[in-house]
Amino acid sequence: MNPDTQLFLDINDFARATGWLHGVVSAYADYGIVVFAALILAAWWIARRRANTSMMAAAVWAPLGMLVALGVNQPIAALVGEPRPYEVLPDLLVLAHVTQDPSFPSDHAVMAGAVAAGVFVLSRRLGVLAGLAAAAMAFARVYIAAHYPQDVLAGLLLGAAVSLVGFWLVCRVLVWLLVLVERTPLRPLLTTADTATLAEPLTADARRN
Repeated sequence: MNPDTQLFLDINDFARATGWLHGVVSAYADYGIVVFAALILAAWWIARRRANTSMMAAAVWAPLGMLVALGVNQPIAALVGEPRPYEVLPDLLVLAHVTQDPSFPSDHAVMAGAVAAGVFVLSRRLGVLAGLAAAAMAFARVYIAAHYPQDVLAGLLLGAAVSLVGFWLVCRVLVWLLVLVERTPLRPLLTTADTATLAEPLTADARRN
C-alpha cells in the first residue's frame, strides 16, 4: 500500500472516531466556497480603502485567477482520470456526495489554493487566513472521503501556481484597465480617493495590511 493511500485510510479511521465532527466538516467541505467568497470580498474592501490601483488589480484578479485555475484543472483531471477513493477502496466511511468526476486534482483544493495565493499577493495577513482556510478545505475533502491526500495537495499547488503566474502576466493590463474605469461612474467601486490614484507597486508594507 502506498503512503498516500495509507494516509487516506488513517484519516478515514479518524473520521469514524469523530462522529461529532461529521456535520461541521461535511458542511465546510461542500459549502466552504462561501468562506473564500468572503475573503475575496475582504480583499476588495482593503484595496478600495487603501485607494491603490495595483492592490485593486490584485483584488480583481483573485476571483478571475480562481476561474482560470479551475479551467486549467479540468483537462488535467480528465486526462489523469483517477477514480474516487470510494470507487476503489472497500469498507470506507463516505460522507461525500457520490460522483463519477475524476479525483485528481481536487477542484475544491484548486479553488482554495488559487484564492489563497491571490489574496496573499494583496495582503499577507489576509493571505495567511486564506491559507489556513485552504488547508482546512483540503483536509475536509479527504475527511469526507471525496479525495486522496495527493489530490488535494496537487490541487492547492496548481491553484496557487496558476493564480500567481497569471497575476504576473496580466497585472499591468489590469492596472491599465482599472485606471480607465476609475474615470467612469464606477469609480466608487474601486477607490475611496477623491482624485485619481497612481498605480504604485505592491510593497511589503502594503501586503502586511
